[in-house]
Amino acid sequence: MAAASIAQVYHATLLDGSEVVVKVQRPGIREQIETDINILSAVAGLLEKYVTESLFFNPRGIVEEFSRTVRKELDFILEAKNGFRFKRNFASTPEVYIPAIYSDFTTDKILIMERVEGVRIDNIPAIVQMGLDRKKLARVGVEAFFKQVLDDGFFHADPHPGNIFAMKDGRLAFMDFGIVGRVSDELRETMASTLLAIIHRTSTHS
Repeated sequence: MAAASIAQVYHATLLDGSEVVVKVQRPGIREQIETDINILSAVAGLLEKYVTESLFFNPRGIVEEFSRTVRKELDFILEAKNGFRFKRNFASTPEVYIPAIYSDFTTDKILIMERVEGVRIDNIPAIVQMGLDRKKLARVGVEAFFKQVLDDGFFHADPHPGNIFAMKDGRLAFMDFGIVGRVSDELRETMASTLLAIIHRTSTHS
């Protein structure tokens, strides 16, 4: 069904007839990534030592942040827990659908998730053919993003079109929860205050 650097995704059917997708980690990918991280760390160290201008960009810090993120993405049990949390957070939001995850069959290298019938959010011809309201879909997507960041403090950090599907009934489905972000209460309050100030300024000048 799909292939990426860390895993491949397949369609499958469980014995009870449930249609699912199976995300399988590539063999040896952990060792390969650790090798790549070591190479990046060495290059970052050389940059900081011999190209002093690079210190402004903090090469080692960038590599460390990348390594933390990619190592978390390799743990499918953690991804499953993220999916359960999104499911809870959007339980009272009917316009957004979070697919079920089959924890009984999920391991650190294999993830089993409910198969969602829909089309990628960037497949405009298919969305039009289904008769969906594109403005409504856009509104639902924006509201879902603000809810994640400002209400929940827990957001999908890899929201590319392949991870957001438009369903036939007009709902938006989010999937692939390997990369997430968190927002502290203090930062959420600051962001909300900033947005309110922008809205107030815009309404005042309109």
